Amino acid sequence: MVLLADYVPYTWSIPTALAACLLLPIRRWKPWTAALICMPGLIGGLGWPPTVVAMYRIGRKSSVPVMITWVTLATILPSTLVVVTQSLAPAAALLTFTFSLFMAGAPTALGALITTRRELTASLTEASRARTAELEAREHGARASERARIAREIHDAVGHHATLIAVESAALAATTEDPKTRDTALRLRALAKEALAEMRAALGLLNTEPTPGFEGIESLIDRARSAGLTVTYEDQSGQPPPPATGRAVYRIIQEALTNVTKHAPGAAVQVRLSKKDGRLRVSIVNGPPTTRTPPPEQGGHGLHGLRERVSLVGGTLTTNTRPDGSFAVEANLPSGPSKVDADDSTFGGSARNPANA
Repeated sequence: MVLLADYVPYTWSIPTALAACLLLPIRRWKPWTAALICMPGLIGGLGWPPTVVAMYRIGRKSSVPVMITWVTLATILPSTLVVVTQSLAPAAALLTFTFSLFMAGAPTALGALITTRRELTASLTEASRARTAELEAREHGARASERARIAREIHDAVGHHATLIAVESAALAATTEDPKTRDTALRLRALAKEALAEMRAALGLLNTEPTPGFEGIESLIDRARSAGLTVTYEDQSGQPPPPATGRAVYRIIQEALTNVTKHAPGAAVQVRLSKKDGRLRVSIVNGPPTTRTPPPEQGGHGLHGLRERVSLVGGTLTTNTRPDGSFAVEANLPSGPSKVDADDSTFGGSARNPANA
């Protein structure tokens, strides 16, 4: 295009324009340098073709102040020279400046728009990727939470019954005079302890049996009495609580009775349910142990799991060893529907399944 020009304003017009064209590849790495090289050819009147390409690159890779600076230079330098040397009238001078502004500003604006579009596309892609990652993280968190709940269910349910089996087997071995019966009872006790150990090593297994709730408390008390515990049960709570709270009450009482069987054998237990200030109060108090017991094994999850369960339904759990050696487990629970009940309702009554409880 430079060589096809039919009018050469100055003697240096063609050489400077050709030099700008030949050095134009520099714009890929140094757009400012390429634009600067184009300026002599632009002043010579034949440098617009390489200048347009260089200004496009300026728009692609530069900030707004830099773009404004180069557009201003590319507009003022050639236009001023033309207006001064040719003594143009005001109207013609205005037209010359307008043409130069368009030739310098249009490619710069186009480059900036393309860069902005690509950045916006990349930003939207990254936002979509972040949203997908967030959803995956929430899903993983929900699965982990569900597994933790299932682990607590298994520990509370299986641990309670296995402990009762071990205690009754030990009692049978201590009272029977038949050696064969004693050996069987001791073997049964060992199996129960082994089952407890294996259960604690596999707390992620699923359990699809219905979770007992408030209505199962009396049966739980009866089983504890059959195992030899002296339990006094008093229910002054009135209307049964919502399902999630009822399951929490059941597990609190179950874990407390299990701990009494393991750590305070022979102690009397008082279980009391009441209401105060519109909230359900659960109190399980056992006396000091009547026989000496070995120190508790490490790795228990019961009370920790109970605190999490109670917290999920909006309640609090406290435990306290009293000066006389007795031990108290007390819970303060909401008597109305909790967030867990709302979630159960949303998912179609899934509270009946412990995997969703």
